[in-house]
Amino acid sequence: MEIQSYTMNFGPQHPAAHGVLRLVLEMEGETVLRADPHVGLLHRATEKLAESKPFNQSIGYMDRLDYVSMMCNEHAYVRAIEALMGIEAPVRAQYIRTMFDEITRILNHLMWVGTNGLDLGAMAMFLYAFREREELMDCYEAVSGARMHATYYRPGGVYRDLPDAMPRYRESPWHKGKDVKRLNAWREGSLLDYLTAFTDDFPKRVDEYETLLTDNRIWKQRTVGIGVVSPELALAWGMTGPMLRGSGIAWDLRKKQPYAMYDRVDFDIPVGVNGDCYDRYLVRIEEMRQSNRIIRQCVDWLRANPGPVMLDNYKVAPPSRTEMKDDMEALIHHFKLFTEGYSVPAGEVYSAVEAPKGEFAAYLVSDGANKPFRLKLRAPGFAHLSSMDAVVRGHMLSDVVAMIGTYDVVFGEIDR
Repeated sequence: MEIQSYTMNFGPQHPAAHGVLRLVLEMEGETVLRADPHVGLLHRATEKLAESKPFNQSIGYMDRLDYVSMMCNEHAYVRAIEALMGIEAPVRAQYIRTMFDEITRILNHLMWVGTNGLDLGAMAMFLYAFREREELMDCYEAVSGARMHATYYRPGGVYRDLPDAMPRYRESPWHKGKDVKRLNAWREGSLLDYLTAFTDDFPKRVDEYETLLTDNRIWKQRTVGIGVVSPELALAWGMTGPMLRGSGIAWDLRKKQPYAMYDRVDFDIPVGVNGDCYDRYLVRIEEMRQSNRIIRQCVDWLRANPGPVMLDNYKVAPPSRTEMKDDMEALIHHFKLFTEGYSVPAGEVYSAVEAPKGEFAAYLVSDGANKPFRLKLRAPGFAHLSSMDAVVRGHMLSDVVAMIGTYDVVFGEIDR
């Protein structure tokens, strides 16, 4: 009996399809003949919405694009506004941004290693990765009040300086006495003290992930030689980030086109050799270690150098609450800033950052009004997903799951 090819829907409700990707697979038995990704199931019209709001009111939308790389998305948009207005954030704010970009990178890669492990059958990995994610989420919460959608970066700096105290655990029916003391051990001092404790501890945690996965024969069977992307193919498809570096090309915007304080910190760019899923896994694991190094350098600098974290310009930055309540001028500035925002000089700018998934950029066009004339976002995941057919042809059905995982897709940015 001959095997007939048949068409199969992979997703949207398949757990590895992240709920919103529909892959139409043409199969011959267990082998994929072609793959056709259908996107658009989540389309939220972020770019269009941004045209109807003052510049400073769209920052919150950026967090919700790639919702595991929140502050990196804000960074691209805020830098675009700053470039058009010809302003630059104070040095301390730039260091804080650099530090939080790297915290975000670790958050993203932890989410990736946990869920990719889950997709490929490594259940425990998910629980390990979320343990450290929780600790870094507390840093987001300490500076912005929100655990995910921070809206912390603002044109001209950041929302506020780093806090002197961390939130602490209280006694509860679940945690008492010594247990609470242990949970609060890192939280006795400021956010910088907390991050010092975290950066000391984190390399050991990454070693634990590697113990679970790196030499695990099942993990290697699922990833070695799967989804090989040659350097030529990676460049042709417009890949960036770990997808490109996994294929051996050392392209990283933090080194090639430095922004914030990346030219002042010391770190290495990990690159792969074979361009398969396993190499991309190793690249991301090493990136977490490098991010940890950068965070530590930023912590040391911030500890030694106090200073302003926002421009002293009431046309862009709101006056403090105390000033606003004493001074009529400040009240007017505050009112104008939060109702109609500010007009940005006419022009266009392309502002890119090295987000955890690759090059995330905002192309912003201003016609001199207080709203963007046009905002176009460049999402790394969109370019990666378009290569799906070229990469998975000839692979087995289960390798499609490994491939979706290694792309590290988040549909908020792909469907925008």
